[in-house]
Amino acid sequence: MKHISLLTPWRSLNLAALSAAALVVAASAASAQPYEFRVVARNLHRPTGIAIRGSGTIFFTEVPMPGINGANGGSNSVSRLDLDTGLITTLHTGEPEPVNIALGGAGSIYWTCKSAGVILEQSDDGATSVFLRGLLKPSGISLDRDDNVYFTQVPTPGVNGMNGGSNTVNISDGTTTATLHMGEPEPSDIVVAKNGDLYWTCKSAGVILEQTAADGVTRVLINHLDKPTGIALDHQDRNLYFTEVPTPGVAGRNGGSNKVWELDLSTGNRTLVHLGDPEPTDITVARNGNLYWTCTSAGVIVEATPARGR
Repeated sequence: MKHISLLTPWRSLNLAALSAAALVVAASAASAQPYEFRVVARNLHRPTGIAIRGSGTIFFTEVPMPGINGANGGSNSVSRLDLDTGLITTLHTGEPEPVNIALGGAGSIYWTCKSAGVILEQSDDGATSVFLRGLLKPSGISLDRDDNVYFTQVPTPGVNGMNGGSNTVNISDGTTTATLHMGEPEPSDIVVAKNGDLYWTCKSAGVILEQTAADGVTRVLINHLDKPTGIALDHQDRNLYFTEVPTPGVAGRNGGSNKVWELDLSTGNRTLVHLGDPEPTDITVARNGNLYWTCTSAGVIVEATPARGR
């Protein structure tokens, strides 16, 4: 067990304790959006990936020392947060760079380790093993209902295929791995819908792409974004949520323009959920509709609850 983090109301935060005005929300943006916000975990060490089981248990990674494994003094970790009690339990330590995390069936969890070039799997009994090895900077990860693992590889960030880039979107069942798409300059994070449709953020190109399961065609879903990073779907696959992080580490009152968005996939309408977080890296959606994201530079996890009547 690592520590207990109290469930802290957003407006009662001691901002000084969170260091240098992290997590200051622009009042106009916060009041205009149909969500209420609070911090559910703080004093974390560069939280990065996040996933939620049901509506009560969050899994997340911390990467304070990217590229450094435990044998060399690294303190990167994978942890579980009980939202009812605020209890945080460390599930695994020692990986050099556990970036993104996803949940499988039977209580299993998976995460990408970018610098080690592996995807790891931890079963419900706590046993951790390598699911895939020999990868090239794996980044985003998501699982379908059959526990097929979808993941991105970003060995040449910012370089598209026409200029020699070798970034890919892949699927694997642990035995066979196939490439679904290649040529994007920076496929950062990925999510799969229940019908098999894929969505991923391409950070440097400023787009979100969609690949439909029916025909395998890839198209741009949204363009003209500013460093889109984390991505998630709600449990009805109705709304897509994503983050933009053009000013990592800079809060809104200091000129930061990082955002969290909701996109209605049936209408194309986009709603600004949040503006002003210093670094909303990854996002996940609970079964009850609550949103959670990691704020890497502030060391917290934020909860956004839809306002009543929404």
